[in-house]
Amino acid sequence: MEGIINFDHAAATRPLHDVAESMKPYMLDVFGNPSSMHSEGQRVKEAIDEAREQVASLINASPEEIVFTASGSESNNFTLKGVAFANRKKGDHIVVSAIEHFSVLQAAKSLEKLGYQVSQIPVDKDGLVDPDDVKKAITDKTILVSIMYANHEVGTIEPIEEIAKIVKKRGILFHSDGVQTVGTIPVDVKKLNVDFLSFAAQTFYGPKGVAGLYIKKGARIDPLIVGGIQEGGRRAGTENVMGIVGMGTAAELASKEVAKRIAHVQVLRDLLIQSIEEKIDHVCLHGHRELRLPNNVNFGFEYIEGESILLLLGMENILASSGSACTSKALKASHVLSAIGVSPEIANGSILFTLGIDNTEADVNLLSEKLPRIVDRLRAMSPLYQK
Repeated sequence: MEGIINFDHAAATRPLHDVAESMKPYMLDVFGNPSSMHSEGQRVKEAIDEAREQVASLINASPEEIVFTASGSESNNFTLKGVAFANRKKGDHIVVSAIEHFSVLQAAKSLEKLGYQVSQIPVDKDGLVDPDDVKKAITDKTILVSIMYANHEVGTIEPIEEIAKIVKKRGILFHSDGVQTVGTIPVDVKKLNVDFLSFAAQTFYGPKGVAGLYIKKGARIDPLIVGGIQEGGRRAGTENVMGIVGMGTAAELASKEVAKRIAHVQVLRDLLIQSIEEKIDHVCLHGHRELRLPNNVNFGFEYIEGESILLLLGMENILASSGSACTSKALKASHVLSAIGVSPEIANGSILFTLGIDNTEADVNLLSEKLPRIVDRLRAMSPLYQK
């Protein structure tokens, strides 16, 4: 990692030293299965219980309301399918937004094949969901509304509390994909009034391959993975003990440091936005300018392709992204950018920079120096661009 500048923290963050140290004993020395009754099994179970408390504290939940999963995508699939199957007698209608992560959209599409009805509501040019559109989409058959807390590409933060009031007034279950918010900004599930919240350790300096789902006490949901009594019978399979312990440590650190982290990355975010807009013409900032994640910068560069920008940035040891890490290899225009009205040409010339606590002002200054040269170089080769 030495010499490499990472502006792709939405995809993954580097686990903190304390996180890695907390995981080490559970790789070799503390080897028991938490379902075993003997002393080694109970030692491991106690470690999982402690991690569950740490994670619950981060989002103001109770430990028994936390289920550990393997990824944010699993948590999203678990919610949509588990709620749909558990509540089929009540109804068969689900509401999602057009800019949800594909793990929500594809899960909804798979439910459509089973006879469920799905309504996909639009967003405005900034990526904001209108609560009135949610209200209009709800029917007597609606059993779940799923609106992400903040978008993974354009960074827009949604009015979850306002939407929750509408949804809960109708007695409908409410899920929010919080993968990009938990550990990045303060998250309080009681204040948000959600029934389900997805999150993942890799976005707040924890290990990859471990995530979680908040399930409000009393919310009806069927398990997605069956065959064991782990996680209170809600997710079968031997737990990823090492990952869960690391996630717990990362959650505890995030609880203590979130305000400090926001202050740090927000200054860098604003500096980068200002620099790009001052030094490069024909650019467009995607997402809401104010209601935005503190670490998110997404720009569209006209007349050139984002893939070429990423390639040349990579040659300078600068890491960025063309959008969601789950879809960036598909070479298709982002469904998020399409939903906010961005043309395919500009969407394909868009780059996502996400900052982290390891970034510095010097990093931003270097990017601000290199990026205009790269854009000029690519535009000089573009038949579409006339200076």
